[in-house]
Amino acid sequence: MIAIIGGGKMGEALLAGLLATGHEPSGVLVTEPDPARSEALRQRYGVAAVSPAESADRADALILAVKPQDMVDLLDQLDGAIGPDTLVISIAAGITTSLLEKHLSGEVAVVRAMPNTPALVGRGMTAVAGGAHTSADQLDHAESLLRSVGEVVRVAERHMDTVTAISGSGPAYFYFIAETMIEAGVAMGMTREAAKKLVTQTIGGAAAMLDDPGAHPVVLREAVTSPGGTTAAAVRELERHGVRTAFTDAIEAARERSRELSEG
Repeated sequence: MIAIIGGGKMGEALLAGLLATGHEPSGVLVTEPDPARSEALRQRYGVAAVSPAESADRADALILAVKPQDMVDLLDQLDGAIGPDTLVISIAAGITTSLLEKHLSGEVAVVRAMPNTPALVGRGMTAVAGGAHTSADQLDHAESLLRSVGEVVRVAERHMDTVTAISGSGPAYFYFIAETMIEAGVAMGMTREAAKKLVTQTIGGAAAMLDDPGAHPVVLREAVTSPGGTTAAAVRELERHGVRTAFTDAIEAARERSRELSEG
C-alpha cells in the first residue's frame, strides 16, 4: 500500500503517475486536509482519502508531499504510527534525512527526494538520497515510485543543494530564456503566437537531441555554429555579455540559498 500525504500539485502529479504506471487505485491512499480538495481527488482517481494516522498505519510506503514549514508538525503526528518496515519518502525542499530521522522514533528508512515541476506532465527529474537506515532495496523502491513522473538519479545527500539549484530551479532558467526569445521575436515584428511556437518547438527539439546518450552540448552547439554565420554572431554577443558567467553565478546563488533554507 502506498500513501501520499499532501494533495497539492506535486502530490496529485505523483498520484496520477502511480496510477498511470500500473498501480491500482485500491493500493493507493491520499491524505489532504482540505475537505473539498480531498473529495475531488477521491472522485477523480478512485482512491481512498484517509487521515494521516490511517495512512501511516496502512501504508508500506509513505510519500510526504507537504510544504517544508509543515513537515515537523506532520512528522510529530506520524511518530509512533509508522511501522518498522515502512519507507518514508519526503519531497519537501530543504528537509534533510537527519531531520526526518530526528522526528521519527526507531530506525525508520527515509529517503529525501527533490523533484521538479515537469513532473506535473510526467517529464520530471528527481534526485534521491537515502538516510542512515535505508537499505539499497528500499532506495530502489523509492526510485521506482518516483519514476512514475519522470527520470530519477541517485546522489549523495551533500549534493542535494546543487540538485535544487540545477534541476529544481532549472525549469525557471529555461522559461526565462524562452520569455526573452519570444519577446525578441515580437519586437522584430512577429506575432506572439508564432514566436512562442518557434521557441517552444526549438527548445523541445534541442532537448531531445541532447538526450541522446552520445550527445555533448559543445558538439551540438558547434554543429549549428557555421564560421562567420548567424549563430556565430549570436554566440559572440552572448559571450561578450558574460552570459556563461551569469548562469554559473545564478546556479551558485540558488545552491547557497538552498543551503540556508536547509539550515532553517
